[in-house]
Amino acid sequence: MHNMKRVLLVITITLLCCIQAIARQATWIWYPGDFEVWLGNKMQNRRTERGSFLPPFWKLDSHYNLIDFHKVFDLKEAEEADLFVEGEYNVKIDGKALFGYPKRISIPAGKHRISLKVFSQDRVPAIFVRGKQVVSDSTWLVTFEDKEWIDQTGKVSDQSATVWLNAGNWNFNDPAAAPSKFRLPVQPMQPAASEKTSDGTLYDFGKETFGFIKLNGVEGSGTVAIYYGESREEALSKDHGETIDRIDVNFKEKRDTTIQLSKAFRYVQVVPSTGVKLAPVSMLYEYADVKDRGSFTCSDNQINKIYDVAKYTLHLNTREFFIDGIKRDRWIWSGDAYQSYLMNYYLTFDSPTVTRTLLALRGKDPVTSHINTIMDYTFYWFLGIYDYYQYTGDKTFIRQFYPRMQSLMDYCLSRRNANGLMEGLPGDWIFIDWADGLSKQGEVSFEQLLFARSLETMGICADLVNDKTNAAKYKELSADLRTKLFSYYWNDSKQALVHSRVNGRQTDNVTRYSNMFGIFFNYFTEAQKQGVKKNVLLNDKIQKITTPYMRFYELEALCAMGEQPLVLKEIKDYWGGMLKLGATSFWEEYNPNKKGAEHLEMYGRPFGKSLCHAWGASPVYLLGKYYLGIKPTSPAYATYVVEPDLGGLAWMQGTVPTPNGKIELYCSTKQIKVKSDEGNGTLRFKSAKKPVSKNAAITDKGAGIYEMTIGKGKEYTVNL
Repeated sequence: MHNMKRVLLVITITLLCCIQAIARQATWIWYPGDFEVWLGNKMQNRRTERGSFLPPFWKLDSHYNLIDFHKVFDLKEAEEADLFVEGEYNVKIDGKALFGYPKRISIPAGKHRISLKVFSQDRVPAIFVRGKQVVSDSTWLVTFEDKEWIDQTGKVSDQSATVWLNAGNWNFNDPAAAPSKFRLPVQPMQPAASEKTSDGTLYDFGKETFGFIKLNGVEGSGTVAIYYGESREEALSKDHGETIDRIDVNFKEKRDTTIQLSKAFRYVQVVPSTGVKLAPVSMLYEYADVKDRGSFTCSDNQINKIYDVAKYTLHLNTREFFIDGIKRDRWIWSGDAYQSYLMNYYLTFDSPTVTRTLLALRGKDPVTSHINTIMDYTFYWFLGIYDYYQYTGDKTFIRQFYPRMQSLMDYCLSRRNANGLMEGLPGDWIFIDWADGLSKQGEVSFEQLLFARSLETMGICADLVNDKTNAAKYKELSADLRTKLFSYYWNDSKQALVHSRVNGRQTDNVTRYSNMFGIFFNYFTEAQKQGVKKNVLLNDKIQKITTPYMRFYELEALCAMGEQPLVLKEIKDYWGGMLKLGATSFWEEYNPNKKGAEHLEMYGRPFGKSLCHAWGASPVYLLGKYYLGIKPTSPAYATYVVEPDLGGLAWMQGTVPTPNGKIELYCSTKQIKVKSDEGNGTLRFKSAKKPVSKNAAITDKGAGIYEMTIGKGKEYTVNL
């Protein structure tokens, strides 16, 4: 017993030491949001179109170039700390400036305030401080204006007007790995096949990919032209391919050289000019180092293939940020990113990529336009905040960036019309979806519905930061807008929300958009839901959706209405249709009525369509949330529900990541197994007969519905 106590004591001390070591981990820090803005600018300005620079067409903000960092330490003993700084800087201890640009500072025992002021124009001002106790981390306070002055007596001014925030950081835990040096990792890859063309070589890398072409063994003087293609047809089209490179070479001896800008492709045609020779090309595959934490497999092999390709599609579009597509835009679009956030919660649960994307999209004040210039994309940004808090419970992020939420919402509120509704003004792009003949005129119901949810989000965030006055205002505005939504747009005879109002009158047109969102926002009564399901969602006379972007929401609405068997068939037909055409990643748009090269066309260009678009990966989300049926019912899975629905499958199994681990489920027609790293869960399921479990009490809720409580770390088996 004595020895056991000693062992326990040693383990306890070791754990405490480890915890303290983790707490003292130094990391690079900066003004919150600035690295994200800076990195977003760098990434989004890498886009080229047929060799020409093509920047975004919306306002890009910049980082603050002068930042004040400080923290107060109470040291039991004196220590020294090393300083690493991105930019010019000065250092103060207790307000007294140190001479020059010190690389190491000495801090006496006792309580002391350490301050650094850093200026950098081309990079984000950042610091890395490494001592025993004195280390840089997110507990440091930062500001871009300290509002400090000294009067004629030499007294330092009152700094109560200064707004201090906790420093931003990511995972730069090595002083040599400065934020400005960040690059995505790469991996060498070889082509799967090659063939000669009339004046060059066509290489096939086997599937859609992204990275840098490497020219091997180049010798001679002249040019090498590289024609990239997501399809074979595109790579062979010298005149119409979306992306090309022309490299001048003058090598007397054989050399390898790598193209400087990464590109998307499956095929590349490499054409050297006369006098240039080269060996077969290879590539450096560039990727974001995020790991899968979610999974899904089932009895249907086609669904398994769709899930795997959807995963790969999402990974390709998960880069420094969530981007729309890897070939054409390579920009951060809020509508595309919003769907990536949701898929992410069911695959990698990588919160830093979510917050980086949110911050890069938001930028800085003043707000002069909608995000990406699109009204609905501004509202998707707010919805991204809503879901981020629901899945992660991250209150710190909300508190830090609440002022930016407020100023963006103030911009929206200032642009309401006389009816208190959002209507397109000069400079506003009302997108909604790519759909032929879709009207954007007047007061569109879809925009009001997204606006109402955005106001709800602001009410939640205002409560979290204890802004009671504005919380009440946002909640009142949201409730008022929801009342108007049904007063102005609900049509009893159509049993649906109409698409728009023009000159104060309902139009006759009914579209799917506001109606399907109204279902999973839970804005309808049960009777209205059934009316919408029959008259809109299951009505072939209503204009069909052809983009995976809006198909995402249409299928979610059907799942929310218990139509998993129908949705499973739709997934097999729609995403399976792309696979049958040879897709190795999912597309920006798919219309089964198109033939041959028509599938590659878009925007009036023969190869304008993206064949790897983030919004094509939605089965990852749908299968996790509505088949495995796992979703939080309060922030950070403090409470959650597991509602498995086979939808016609014989069996399925999978894992859904959570902030503190994962939830695992197996479900067949005869048995359910569930295990969770989270507590306070509810398993809710249907059964034709009374189910049995040896280690849990099952409650009969009536109508063939049963419930069971899920405890942390326990595995449960239910026989149906």
